[in-house]
Amino acid sequence: MTRGALAAGPLLLAAVLLHRTSLGVVAAIAAMLAGINDRPGSRRGAVRRLGVPAAAGAIGLLAGTYGGAHLAAVPLTLLLTGLGLVAGGTSAVGPVASGAGTQLLVAAAIGAGMPVAEAGWQRALAFLAGAGWLLVLRLALPTPGAIAGDYRFDGERAAVAAVYDAVADLLDAVGSEAAGGRRAALTAALDHAQDALTGPRLRRYASSAAERRLHTQYAAALPLAEAATALAWAGAPMSARAAEGPRRLAAAVRDNGGTGPLPAPSRSAPALRALDDALLSAAEAFDRAEGGEQRPPARRRGPKEILRAALGSGGREYGLRVAVCFGASAAIAQALHHARWYGQHQHWYWLPATAVFLVKPDLGPLASRVLCRAAGTVLGALLFAGFAAVLPRPEGLIALVAVCGALVPVSTRHFAAQTAVVTVLVLALVMVGGEPQASVSRIGETLLACALVLIIGHLPLPGRRGGGVRARLTTAGRAAHAYLAHVLSESDDRGERWALRREAYRTLGEARTAIALAAAELPALARHTEGTDAVAAVLERLVDTTTACAVHLDETGRLTAQHTRQLRELAAELEHGGQRLGVVVPRMPVAA
Repeated sequence: MTRGALAAGPLLLAAVLLHRTSLGVVAAIAAMLAGINDRPGSRRGAVRRLGVPAAAGAIGLLAGTYGGAHLAAVPLTLLLTGLGLVAGGTSAVGPVASGAGTQLLVAAAIGAGMPVAEAGWQRALAFLAGAGWLLVLRLALPTPGAIAGDYRFDGERAAVAAVYDAVADLLDAVGSEAAGGRRAALTAALDHAQDALTGPRLRRYASSAAERRLHTQYAAALPLAEAATALAWAGAPMSARAAEGPRRLAAAVRDNGGTGPLPAPSRSAPALRALDDALLSAAEAFDRAEGGEQRPPARRRGPKEILRAALGSGGREYGLRVAVCFGASAAIAQALHHARWYGQHQHWYWLPATAVFLVKPDLGPLASRVLCRAAGTVLGALLFAGFAAVLPRPEGLIALVAVCGALVPVSTRHFAAQTAVVTVLVLALVMVGGEPQASVSRIGETLLACALVLIIGHLPLPGRRGGGVRARLTTAGRAAHAYLAHVLSESDDRGERWALRREAYRTLGEARTAIALAAAELPALARHTEGTDAVAAVLERLVDTTTACAVHLDETGRLTAQHTRQLRELAAELEHGGQRLGVVVPRMPVAA
């Protein structure tokens, strides 16, 4: 909230004082969009999370500005439709790519529909400056309460501590119905910590003792997580003291201190022996004055995998639907603009920009997004109409922009609240830029965009629906195959195994999220992904069994009949379910 208050408002104030108001509006919009992507986490992770979408937004603003200035309505609509196709397909790659696609299209709509006197390259630089200012605030300001050690790594420290807490929570739930959910929570914590520690860096290796120590502590958590997963797979209830060790390690990470005494070992089973060995190794790593250079396993995503995600069935389906929605909304907006439906209002960017947010499946089910967007816009427009009637200009509106900037991080918890805050903020920005009060027209454009996206979202398009979900299940199946093959090869490369395990669980979690979002759609859309949750459940059990096999092989050197039988059964069930639903899953290697 502090960063949000110091971002858009001060930028706009500086621009007004320098008599460059239009560029200040662009910079403030960029800061607002960056604020939407500003999430809790590490500073290094924030560079990618905020910087990549900002760069895409600058490119979109450049293309939209020059397209709007030099192209007629039909060629401009084709240009925006092409950008929608590219941005939609790219959004299927992952969350950061999705944010980049969103900012590309929103900025392109603003550039084409809000012409100003400055050249396109000046607006693009102003956009980068606005997002860059928020990124500077993110890197420079400490997180409140971060007092343990070097505050630059407070996000990483919290993420690594959360992993040890998640291990303890899973151990507490072993043998109960809550174990499945706790294992999924452990996966999410590991994903978050991995992203926090493996963000972009200027140097190849960690540059400080504090960072190297965090890397060592994260690496020490991986065998603990593996052993806890194997114990959860076995399902035998455990004593309460099993979770004490991981909890003390979590406290040591947060306090940047030592572990203190740990509970006595219990070595009655292979998985318990693995847990105690991992706990002892972690304690030794924590007690070192300075950790070694143990970089966390990064995601294995090269250009080939990224292109496969963007050009695969999920990317094609996503890209086509975004292109149709964005292109149609831009065409309608231009037609209304040339027909003078807007009256004094000369800018037509609101309709396509609204369609971009509505067509994004990673923001929730379509019907829910439409209802929340409509309700949030109506509320925000009415609130702004009241503020505009009483606030002095421009100082009152600039203060309103600062307040809304502070509220953006809170409002992201609900799409309707976020829409209301963003509506007030944008209306205040464009009024400072010289546009008349436009609350009524904004409500009309939003309702029109809602109807358009709702109709196109349910229209049959070329290709099979549910491609995004099937593509993620296919990716998860490939990762599970690679993990199982490595474990059954009995390789001694623990680092490779942990990296493959992380990728298998991460892709499985992404597939689960996509399935849950698709299942929450209206029946006309949800029916296209029916049965995929059962395939994901089988895949999850297979990865858990693989983890149990890995731990057992480490301790005994051979698998039990229960392990091999369950691997065969799960592989056969997965192959049958994949064929029935059209999910391409590699044939799993069967244990001897």
